[in-house]
Amino acid sequence: MTAIIFLGFIIIYTLMTFKSIISRCSLAFFFCTVLHGGALAQLNRVGDIKPAPYPPDAADQVRTYVNPVLAGDHPDPTLLKVGDDFYMCGSSFHFAPNLPVLHSKDLLHWELISRVVPADWDELKSGAPGAGIWQGAITYFYGVYHIYFSNSAGGGQYMASATNPAGPWSAPEKVKTTPDTGPIGYDNSIFVDDDGTPYMIIKPGQTTNRIQQIDHSGHLTGKLINLDWINHDKKYSWAEGPVMCKRDGWYYYFMAGDVTGGQYVLRSRSLVADSTKWENLGKVFAFSKDPDNRFRSANHMSSPFRLNDGTWWCIAQSYDAPKGDDWSGQGRQDLILQVQWTADGRPFVPYPSDMPLVRPNLVNNGLSWRLPRSDEFENPNLSLYWHFLNRNAAMQYSVTDNKGWLTLKPKGGRTHILQKEAGHYYSLITRVKDNVSAAGDGAGLYLTSGNESVNVRLYSGFDEGRKKIIFTMGKQSFSAENNSGASVWLKLERKAHELTGYYSADGLSWHQIGAAINAAELDKAQPDFNSWVGTSLGLFAEGKPANFNLFVYKDGFSEQLLSGANNYWGVTLSPVEGATVNNDAGAWVMLGGVNIGMASNKATRIALTAAALTNGRIEVWIDGLSKNGKKIATIPVKSTGSLTSWSTLSAKIPAISGQHDLYIRIKGDKNALSVKSLIFK
Repeated sequence: MTAIIFLGFIIIYTLMTFKSIISRCSLAFFFCTVLHGGALAQLNRVGDIKPAPYPPDAADQVRTYVNPVLAGDHPDPTLLKVGDDFYMCGSSFHFAPNLPVLHSKDLLHWELISRVVPADWDELKSGAPGAGIWQGAITYFYGVYHIYFSNSAGGGQYMASATNPAGPWSAPEKVKTTPDTGPIGYDNSIFVDDDGTPYMIIKPGQTTNRIQQIDHSGHLTGKLINLDWINHDKKYSWAEGPVMCKRDGWYYYFMAGDVTGGQYVLRSRSLVADSTKWENLGKVFAFSKDPDNRFRSANHMSSPFRLNDGTWWCIAQSYDAPKGDDWSGQGRQDLILQVQWTADGRPFVPYPSDMPLVRPNLVNNGLSWRLPRSDEFENPNLSLYWHFLNRNAAMQYSVTDNKGWLTLKPKGGRTHILQKEAGHYYSLITRVKDNVSAAGDGAGLYLTSGNESVNVRLYSGFDEGRKKIIFTMGKQSFSAENNSGASVWLKLERKAHELTGYYSADGLSWHQIGAAINAAELDKAQPDFNSWVGTSLGLFAEGKPANFNLFVYKDGFSEQLLSGANNYWGVTLSPVEGATVNNDAGAWVMLGGVNIGMASNKATRIALTAAALTNGRIEVWIDGLSKNGKKIATIPVKSTGSLTSWSTLSAKIPAISGQHDLYIRIKGDKNALSVKSLIFK
């Protein structure tokens, strides 16, 4: 049996070295086929990988997903299931307003529904980079939703309550303890037992792990359960982010090693302090030995939970850092992972794959893939998706001074308004009206690390006695004369680590500024973990007030590379070769959050770049496939003679505007049709 397993892994390793021939997304199915019967049963007993076979209609329906489901900075996730709804919260650190709450029906598509702590909360202990609010834990017990969080820098543990996760939330209050509790916070979570009794899983320091009951008011009560023996010798590094679940009468206590990886689990038949009553089950995650896998250090998992079909799932974080291509600067990204159980009740999570996985058996309720959102600033209230890196910036804007315009009002320096950066391919656009008149004045597009130590700016500024368009990051800097009048359009394109800046007088005809800037210094791991947060993108103003009448994320009138897919099935992805069909049933690719024009400038055509050895067909859908979406174009593909001979294909589409998840369904012979990019017109 051991020889069979070893042979299977040798075959897998060999195949993975030939990714140009056999895609990684087909290896999971191959693995199911080769290691079947006795060999697979043996793997199940030891808790190794047991991939689910792809459904037979995976080429025509969205039956799979690709991690991360929450791209960009979403650290320390906690997850709550109430009925058919899922809610997520985590650490927001110095971002303001603090503690965003996300909602989902299917664990894959998320919307931001509230922010718990306002930017002007006067009890915040510190808003410095890396401080602020840690480990927001959302929970539900005794008919009320609660969020518990650490007011870092010695501020203690606080909670807020609501009858609806969308708010309004009560003003945070400090959690009351009992005489034997000791210090609480920074990394707590909440466990609700089968009988409805809630407990706080307390984590205030490296060698402290404790449990205590919560009363109906949300404060601590009863006798402390002291588990400090767990990490008294620091063998689990920090043993941080502890969470619990219950299954078949067993209490499972999960903890992360530290921010870089490692996840461990203990179990007991009762909630007691006695160490002899707890069994150490070792590590939870198997770690990928594939250097090209983007997520090899997953940890800080949420409490596992069971769906109606009997499967168990969790959410966990990981930095995006395949070998030789570090994206750690974008922060800790969130992955949905299936939890498996051995026959003797040991939990095990196969290594976090960045290949297509069979999705949870849940139905989306019409939400889009969670990515930055475009904004025309027509609402009198600022969208929840925006945040600030400090509370001062949160007081330096208006969306009501000039209807349809956002006004940034810097006070003695630079101010900003931001969203969490997500993905490796996108285009940002804004239109800015300013009155720059001195060196140091500027307004435009902004990418920045969590403490603003590294940033990229594309802006209307003032230099050498006149207005200019300036594109800069560190020592890389380019400029052009600004002859656009009272306002100017700016566009920043990202293609992996390469950033290109453009400007325009009308938003239609664009002019490049200098050469491309290499942003690898921003994208890589930052000192001190980037103050614990990832890169943000958005708008800034410096020196003088400035007005913006739109912000566009993933502009559809700019080239969209299919290699930037957020979800896909049946293709091999490459920045050079695009999406190549790798099976006989067909394939599809999803590009999330593509902005297909504004109300005044709707798209009416689409053009695709494709290459083919044999004839095929391409369908373009928005917001889903088949009955869940809308088909807007069908484009026949004729042979171009080779997969390196590219042809531009175009078709009319119904006039469309707004931000949509875009699906490209490809019908063609295996390894005989590639689609590289698309653009709307």
